[in-house]
Amino acid sequence: MPTTADPLVPDFIYGTAWKEDRTAGLTELALRAGFRAIDTANQRRHYFEEGVGQALAAAYSAGLVRRDGLFLQTKFTYQRGQDHRLPYDPAAELAVQVKQSMASSLAHLGADYVDSYVLHGPSSNDDWTDADAEVWEAMRRERDAGRARLLGISNVSLEHLKQMAGTGAELPAFVQNRCYARLGWDRDVRQVCREHKIIYQGFSLLTANREVMNHPLIAKVGAVADATPAQIIFSFARSVGILPLTGTSSAEHMREDLESRNLALPAEAVQAIECLAG
Repeated sequence: MPTTADPLVPDFIYGTAWKEDRTAGLTELALRAGFRAIDTANQRRHYFEEGVGQALAAAYSAGLVRRDGLFLQTKFTYQRGQDHRLPYDPAAELAVQVKQSMASSLAHLGADYVDSYVLHGPSSNDDWTDADAEVWEAMRRERDAGRARLLGISNVSLEHLKQMAGTGAELPAFVQNRCYARLGWDRDVRQVCREHKIIYQGFSLLTANREVMNHPLIAKVGAVADATPAQIIFSFARSVGILPLTGTSSAEHMREDLESRNLALPAEAVQAIECLAG
């Protein structure tokens, strides 16, 4: 199981959701800003994975980065999370859909493998189902064939993880969830991740927590640290074991977000933020 000390595990991920025809330009901008980890999905409804591939090709051509210097993460998405632009045959068995989706992703990204292949969410909101077990096993085969280094699951609940563990299945290397302060920054899921040495990726850290961004505590900590609210949240996230994602479209915010890696908050500030709304 990887750890945050693994040199191939990033400390910040640039997310490419909801960018449509700006995907290529913004992904290249993120690479030029210094991001070396990119998150996408083979889900045309919310992502333009092919645009990510265009940005990668431009960055390679410009000598900005090499493939072995990047962490690329994509996802398999069930049909219920897709629109009509499917990356697989909907009539095929789930295992075949996984194989077809991966082949399509690698073609989009101009890659022979991805560093992380993520199940975009279990098939049920409540249970880890037989369908999930079938898809997970198919993803494991993709990993074992060398087309992915690591596996993950997104939008997953505590109950999902408990049920998955109860089946004896191999647990993911990553969990990626939307992280709400009002729900304790997903504390229960993060605890399970710590127990099983799963790296927790947090997305929507800013957009899901606008009330926290505007809280007087964040302003006070930011004034002492000479840091923006976003930098405070990202530094806090790392302090509690969250690998953060950002999807900003601003070059200035990209630079500021990356600078948060150099910001160390005092323990009392971390504790106060963790207890702020949950």
